[in-house]
Amino acid sequence: MDKYRREFMELQLWREMLTPYELAVDELVLKFRHIIREYRNVGRYSPIEQVDGRVKSISSILDKMQRKKINVNDVEKELEDIAGIRVICHYIKDIYRMSDLLLRQDDIHLLKIKDYIKNPKENGYRSLHLVVEVPVYLANEKVMVPVEIQIRTIAMDFWASLEHKIRYKFEGKAPQHINEELKACSDIVNMLDAKMLSLNEEVQALPKVGVEEHHEENVRMQKMWEENKIVDKLQKK
Repeated sequence: MDKYRREFMELQLWREMLTPYELAVDELVLKFRHIIREYRNVGRYSPIEQVDGRVKSISSILDKMQRKKINVNDVEKELEDIAGIRVICHYIKDIYRMSDLLLRQDDIHLLKIKDYIKNPKENGYRSLHLVVEVPVYLANEKVMVPVEIQIRTIAMDFWASLEHKIRYKFEGKAPQHINEELKACSDIVNMLDAKMLSLNEEVQALPKVGVEEHHEENVRMQKMWEENKIVDKLQKK
């Protein structure tokens, strides 16, 4: 009975420790969703395609503590990604735009930035990582909670998802040819992102053809067609 009581108490302590992280994730996800709504409500293009967040499970934290040989008393100091946010953007330019927009907010304090877009990891991973502190108001106190924010394009996220599955399947020891193929895919993703950004900028620079212009053109074409029919009839007479 004492064993179960001890395990239950340990679980409760973990839950208490993780509560501020859960609240911090909720707060940041809400911030990004407000940005999306603000753009869409005025009919403007939203740079954010998707946003979600998570808090590491207790088992994931324990696994990482074991791999990195982290003492339980140092877990909050040593692990920066207990709370995580993923922001998916359309284009590379949007990534830096969202980063600047977020960091201009008064209650966001930047702790660290890792730009894996300008400096990709050896395996080809690309993303912008921000470690920030956000205030969380508990019943009796305010605490500053670190959260890791990963901002990437849709194509980068597709690559990262596949890389994660491969790493999990082979426990970080994938065959060499798989790693080489994955790195080649990363290069293709990078070229695709650059090409899509260039294409979008070219499209945005062109004059807009709205509904009214389309309607006027259709009326003009219809009028020409009817006039041609009249001419044909006159010629046949």
